[in-house]
Formats: sequence, C-alpha cells, structure tokens
Amino acid sequence: MTRTAVSKAHTTGARPNDGRKPLIVDLALQGGGAHGAFTWGVLDRLLEEEWLLIDGISGTSAGAMNAAVLAAGFTKGGAKGARGALENFWRGVSDAARFSPLQRGPLDILLGRWTMDNSPAYLMVDLMSRVVSPYSLNMPGKNSLHGILEQFIDFNDIAMSPIHVFVTATNVHTGRGRVFRNDAITTEVLLASACLPSMFQAVEIDGDFYWDGGYSGNPTLTPLVRHCQADDMILIPINPIERAEVPRTASEIINRLNEISFNAVALKELRMIAMLRDEGRKSAQAFLDAHGGDFGKRSTLDIDALLEGV
Repeated sequence: MTRTAVSKAHTTGARPNDGRKPLIVDLALQGGGAHGAFTWGVLDRLLEEEWLLIDGISGTSAGAMNAAVLAAGFTKGGAKGARGALENFWRGVSDAARFSPLQRGPLDILLGRWTMDNSPAYLMVDLMSRVVSPYSLNMPGKNSLHGILEQFIDFNDIAMSPIHVFVTATNVHTGRGRVFRNDAITTEVLLASACLPSMFQAVEIDGDFYWDGGYSGNPTLTPLVRHCQADDMILIPINPIERAEVPRTASEIINRLNEISFNAVALKELRMIAMLRDEGRKSAQAFLDAHGGDFGKRSTLDIDALLEGV
C-alpha cells in the first residue's frame, strides 16, 4: 500500500489528469480540534475528483467527525452530497462557536494572528484544566458538540454507507484503542473519540469508558489495510511531525508534547506497514528461489496432508 500525506503545501493547483482511470483510495484523518476544518478543505477538494473512489476512512477526534459526516452525506448524494454535508456541519460548528467566550484577542484579530494564547477566557480555561478535574466541576449538561452531531449527522446513513468508516477511541481502563465500524458509530462514539481527559469526563459506551482516540491511534491505520481493497492511502495529518524551534513557554512545551504523543502511534503503524511489505518481498523471493521452476510442473503443497481430518 502506498501512502501519501496531504499537507497545507500540497492542496492547491489545477486538477491533475482529468479523465484518468478510477483509483480506489483510503483516507486516514488525524484529529486536531478546530484544525479539522483544514481536513474539511482537503476532503472537499478530493471529492471534486471523479476518478478518486473512496473505499475506507479511518479517523480520530475531529477526523472521526469528518469521516462520519462524509460517509453519511455520500450515502444519500454521492460525492456532491458528501461535500454538502461537510459544509453544513462545519458551518454549524462555526455558528455555535460565534458567541463563545473562547475567542481571539482584539490585538490578534487586528494583526491577523490565528492564536488563542492571548485570549483571557482561553487562558483561564487552560489553567483550570491543569489543576481542576472535570469531575470536580460536575458541570450539568452535555458536551456542546452533542447537539451539533445530532443535528447534522444521520447515523443510519453511516451504517448503510458504501464507504467503510473506522473510528478510534481509547479505553480508559486498558489503554488500548477500540475501533468502531459503520453500524456501531453513534454520537457517543464520536464524542469519545474527541474526549480530552483534562476537559471532559470519560464517555461511557457499553459499560466501558473512553478518552480521545489520539492516544491509541491518530488515526488507526491497520483496519484500512485489513478490511479495505484500496492499494493507496491518503494520510491527512494535522499535528506537525517536526518543528525547527525548541518550545520555551509552558504552552509551547505542552503543545509540542501533545503533538509528539499523538503522532507516535501513527508513525509506529506506518513503520509496521513498511516492515510487513519488506518481509512480504523477502518471503516471495524465498518462494521464487525455491519453487520458481515448479510452476506448471508440480504442486509445492501436499493438499492431501493439508485436508487430512477436515
């Protein structure tokens, strides 16, 4: 399986080779909160290409929400329906955040800086998340995303979608990732996949409790290899793998730690896939060396012994 990472430097330009043969691809969508809107833009552009056929999508956190919205929209309206569903969802998220106190400061807006580091409300919430447990606050009501997910996603359409969807959440007790497939994806599953432990109480599903899927797979790649038919995977990352500068402020250090931890599992899976490919080549070479001359002449497997007792 070949893997392509889409970055902000590679999402513009003219349509390549219109009219080319259809190509089946899988999509791997990282999580990243509001930065999931960047992934929306990438998906919107990819869905314009009729020669790209999506077989499977694996997503975590915001990536899981993008995957769910795309698959549901595709069920009813194909690529056009998926694009419309994604736009409606992110417009809904934007409208819901319009009156939130967590906004950029006036100076940042004036200077065109897209950062919350100077927002008093954000700094207060960030500080509280480091010293106060979400269980201590015991705040009433649901996660603000709950209503948005219920409004903009038809989960029956995900269950019936021709696109395979895989959403990862991290089991609090075992630390292992659980992958939810189409018919098991619900509002709670998507909230669990995006549940930051310092901000929200763990989400209960089937008697188990879950946190953000980024801790165990951001996103999980193995299901795309095992259960999908595509030979190509497009990875849409949100968290930078490398940074030239050494983080020095407290927020910079914490942000970098999160980037490293959320990337670690995905990088490990990519290395594993590459390793298995190399091992497969070695095994094929050993077989050809031993039995290359046997094709068309004799069997290299004792079928009678294999089926004995069956």
